[in-house]
Amino acid sequence: MLPEAGALAGLCGSAGSIFAKRKGGFGLHPQARLWGVEDFPPGAGGVLAERPALAALAGAFGGPFRIGGAGSLQAGEGEFETLTSGSSGQPRHILRSVASWQASFAVNARLFGIGPGVGVAVLGRLSHSLALYGAVEALSLGAALHLLDDLRPDRQRAVLAARRVAVLYATPAQLRLMVEAGGEALALTRVLVGGSKLDPVLRAGLAAMAPRAVVQEFYGAAEASFISLSGPDCPAESVGRPYPGVEITVDQGEIWVRSPYLFRAYAGTDPGGARWREGWLSVGEMGRMEDGFLYLSGRAGRMVTVADHNVFPEEIEAFLLGLPDVARAAVLPRPDPLRGVHLVAVIMGAASDAAVLAACRGALGPLKSPKAVYRVAEWPMLGSGKTDLVALERALGWR
Repeated sequence: MLPEAGALAGLCGSAGSIFAKRKGGFGLHPQARLWGVEDFPPGAGGVLAERPALAALAGAFGGPFRIGGAGSLQAGEGEFETLTSGSSGQPRHILRSVASWQASFAVNARLFGIGPGVGVAVLGRLSHSLALYGAVEALSLGAALHLLDDLRPDRQRAVLAARRVAVLYATPAQLRLMVEAGGEALALTRVLVGGSKLDPVLRAGLAAMAPRAVVQEFYGAAEASFISLSGPDCPAESVGRPYPGVEITVDQGEIWVRSPYLFRAYAGTDPGGARWREGWLSVGEMGRMEDGFLYLSGRAGRMVTVADHNVFPEEIEAFLLGLPDVARAAVLPRPDPLRGVHLVAVIMGAASDAAVLAACRGALGPLKSPKAVYRVAEWPMLGSGKTDLVALERALGWR
């Protein structure tokens, strides 16, 4: 385990400090600390390699920047670029203002208690916007930051326990790997979960791994940042109430949001999938509002039509992950001469094919139920922790 070294505050005051606040850029809180680091390599923004992570993080405080991705930087003064998760294609470049993230830092300081002396950890690579957000927010609010992306899940869990980290930003896929790794219980007081919903099996495992933690799921997107946030009064199937400062409306099943946290545009030649309408933004997610809570159906881009009925694979994946002995699950469409397409399940775990198919038929009905079960030896994942659907199809010989 690395020893904790000098405070960043000492660097912040020096004339040549790479963390010195620049006009329109992120600023380092004078009490911010980064575990195990005495010095930083020079950094001044620009296009940054995601390794080494310390150099990338230093550069993020040095002016307009992007971590990872190909092509030139289009961000100007007071701006930066992040990447989408790219679960069904190449990651897109997201151009946003520094202020669009800073606006939520103060909200989260109040909601989650992030501030001086509080240990905050991120598990993913800094090219993923969730990990980058958690890291930059922690240093901006004066917290003690722990970067754990270069560790195996069992080592991540051991380090979280040894350092008694309080707040963790993670995706369900990252949490699942730590739960499966086993180890001692963690002293976490809050786990902030983004990227997808927790299934009941993972939620139970998380409760055993971090018994003192308040677990809060949030729904968002690289283009929109926070959209909704769960709380103790939220129905299990919902993704919570609108995050403070966010307005949500649903038009013909499509979710539209308006807030101070939205991105500016896509950078590069890719036109992207988000759409603007009179100040409102849609990222193509379908769902509904009910009694003040937001419920998701799935992405319009993944929706398939089975025998003239719209079906969302995400709904079926969530069901599969709640079954006993299913550790990983994805649902993919396959051509069907009668129905147009039918669905198949790709899983990892000890559950039998017959048990999986029977459970789906009983709960989901004939249209939504997968017609076959496939298995892969290794589960392909993106740096964000989401399933790499393109790589999964390639592994099955469908691409």
